[in-house]
Amino acid sequence: MRYITVDNLSFQYDAEPVLEAISYHVDSGEFVTLTGENGAAKSTLIKATLGILQPKNGSVLIADKNVAGKKLRLSYLPQQIASFNAGFPSTVLEFVRSGRYPRKGWFRRLDKHDEEHVKTSLEAVGMWENRHKRIGSLSGGQKQRAVIARMFASDPDVFVLDEPTTGMDAGTTETFYELMHHSAHKHGKAVLMITHDPDEVKDYADRNIHLVRNQSLPWRCFNVHDKDAEVAD
Repeated sequence: MRYITVDNLSFQYDAEPVLEAISYHVDSGEFVTLTGENGAAKSTLIKATLGILQPKNGSVLIADKNVAGKKLRLSYLPQQIASFNAGFPSTVLEFVRSGRYPRKGWFRRLDKHDEEHVKTSLEAVGMWENRHKRIGSLSGGQKQRAVIARMFASDPDVFVLDEPTTGMDAGTTETFYELMHHSAHKHGKAVLMITHDPDEVKDYADRNIHLVRNQSLPWRCFNVHDKDAEVAD
């Protein structure tokens, strides 16, 4: 099922073109990466897709329902989102558990399935051993991983991730990619992830979308291509 459809999207800052005639899609059950050279407006494309930025032209369609016919849930993780101060009162475990409540209702107790989901989420980003620490006492990378774990715990239909593995070691990064692949292939999730290292994730992702510069247009204009497609002039 198609969850995200972008058709002929263009975006500019003031009079400066940034993205030109971008078309791509993301379906349920697939793990898609988004790559491009530094300055290739990858984050801008994501924000324009989600409506955080207003495109100049083109259309974006995000499905209303998931494959089960229920309201589609989408989670977006911007780059380096974590910014908790030292006085933040919640422990890591409490914070990640809170990701389950929108699914359960705020006044209902979490059951065994919920707790197992929380534990799996923390283990996936290497934070289970830190579960009783205060969020505010963590390093920047650990805070980022706690935010990712909470997102996992919320169990969205669509994951939109902007370089989420920042601050992770090699082992945790691999576990994270395995979980993303599993979420897509076994649970029908859709994953769209910006990465600066496509080789690192190529064994787990189904498809790569690459932003490239079109030499006939101003240098900040980019077109999108699947990894196996030929680059257009």
